[in-house]
Amino acid sequence: MNTLNVVSLIIFAATYILMLSFQKIRPYVAIASAFIFVVLGSVSVFDGFSYTVCDALREIDWNVIMMIAGTMGTVFLFIESKMPQLMSDMLISKMPNIKWAVVALSLFAGIISAFVDNVATVLMVAPVAVAFCKKVNISPVPSIICIAVSSNLQGAATLVGDTTSILLGKAANLDFADFFVDTGRVGMFFVVEAGALASALIILWMFRKDDKEINIEDRTEVKDKVPTVLLVATVLTLIAVSFIPYKSNAAEGQFYKPDVTNGLICISYFIIGLIREVIKTKKLDIVKAAFKEIDYYTISLLAGLFIVIGGVTRAGVIELIGEAIAKIGGNSGGSVFLVYTIILWMSVLLSAFIDNIPYTATMLPVVAVIAASLSAAGNIVDPKLLYYGLLCGATLGGNLTPIGASANIAGIGILRREGYEVKARTFMKYGVPFTLAAVVTGYILIWVIWM
Repeated sequence: MNTLNVVSLIIFAATYILMLSFQKIRPYVAIASAFIFVVLGSVSVFDGFSYTVCDALREIDWNVIMMIAGTMGTVFLFIESKMPQLMSDMLISKMPNIKWAVVALSLFAGIISAFVDNVATVLMVAPVAVAFCKKVNISPVPSIICIAVSSNLQGAATLVGDTTSILLGKAANLDFADFFVDTGRVGMFFVVEAGALASALIILWMFRKDDKEINIEDRTEVKDKVPTVLLVATVLTLIAVSFIPYKSNAAEGQFYKPDVTNGLICISYFIIGLIREVIKTKKLDIVKAAFKEIDYYTISLLAGLFIVIGGVTRAGVIELIGEAIAKIGGNSGGSVFLVYTIILWMSVLLSAFIDNIPYTATMLPVVAVIAASLSAAGNIVDPKLLYYGLLCGATLGGNLTPIGASANIAGIGILRREGYEVKARTFMKYGVPFTLAAVVTGYILIWVIWM
């Protein structure tokens, strides 16, 4: 480990400690840390480390930023139409009590998230949860947290559920169907769903005291259904394009989609909604109100974090982590179970603080080498055992902290706009048991199926 690695780790650790400790200034901390990395990379303080402003801007996931902005705009129109209130009324009429309603919302978000980006899912489902919580006079904080972590969980269910799944599909040569049945064995979809059921039991237990019956006499009247149509169209379009590969995952000569496709879709439907409202009302007030509702706090935080993670990655820190895990695996005496355990649980821990996309991209070739080494040592091991263990740990680890995943950040941003500041310990009160239930379930099932 050289000086650059040490300095990068110190900056990275200080960034996350400050963000976890002072939630109100998280965007400023992230942006300040990003600025430090850019300055260090621009003035060539360390040999071999270059990180210019242009490099930093390229590290920002503009697809996610555009999705947040576009979806928030459409969701604003959706809320103004009073459809979330009507949907919450319908939910109340179908559920026996509050705890089952929260479970239903969490599972609903998870199902959507298996095919739609996690952030977009949270932004779409959260308004219904907020409206529901207002109806029954409870804090929306636990419900939104459960929706966010449930969305993160289901990202590993299908090939198109999350970027980590796409990366694994390319490395292990998997197609969409392999996530359901892989070489005659149960695929990751059913492993994830088993984890979802286990986590649902955790939610039921955590909300066990909220067994008050809920009733509603009058349903909210919705006169304008077009914003709902736009939101549904957004979901369906995102699902449709999810089957088109990005350039990095497309075969030679295969048609591929631009990196910002999802963002453009969300922005487009938002603009369509705005144009319709202006034509209908002949006023620009709705445009001002819609742009005012976009959560620039969350967008700034995510942009800063993307740049920080990019700096840490360029500094070689993530590669060092991969090498360290490989060494631990190599020193494990050839125990397949121990190596599998290390890869999965180390991924859970690290993904709580490191973006799981660069981490997964770094670890996939490392896992392939470890699997080959174990086989050469006389151990019969299917590489997919370690691949799926990596996917399980890297995808779910972000649920441990409020800033471990973009969906968590988006959910907390919604709560902040509702007047609720979520502290790290409050988030972890729900995120940790949820994550442990889902990960332990996946940990056991993956081992049983693939060993």
